[in-house]
Amino acid sequence: MRTITVATVLIALSSWGTRAQAPAPAHEGVVSAADFAAIVARQPKDRNGNQTFLQLAPYNVNMEHRVNVPQNASIHDKDAELFYVVDGGGTIVTGGTLKNPTKNGDNSTGSGIDGGTVKKIAKGDFILVPEATPHWFSTVDGQLTLMSLHLPRAK
Repeated sequence: MRTITVATVLIALSSWGTRAQAPAPAHEGVVSAADFAAIVARQPKDRNGNQTFLQLAPYNVNMEHRVNVPQNASIHDKDAELFYVVDGGGTIVTGGTLKNPTKNGDNSTGSGIDGGTVKKIAKGDFILVPEATPHWFSTVDGQLTLMSLHLPRAK
């Protein structure tokens, strides 16, 4: 199921072209290229921001915008997370151990990560973070705009 979901998202992202039609409601599972561009344009430029733009339970597709301020690290115990870098760049750290962890339901946050694998990311990159894996955008090069999708484990 997870493979089908990831494949569907990748196909949808690669097939978005310009279409002259009225915006479809998010619950129908379609966001036009124009609507997507408008969502990106509405992201705050002076602070971190997050907006859900597609919902089909249990999936939420979010637009995340990050600026060059300290970012929190996260662990999602039951969800993998797929990121697509819409614009900008930075550095992601995956694995390792959360610093100063705080538990919130099935998620944990921390001030950073000790250890882990460091990888530079840029526009057009996809990042798939397995469930229960610490991940952290340790640096943001100016601004970073991401599409994110949590992929819950099938029960």
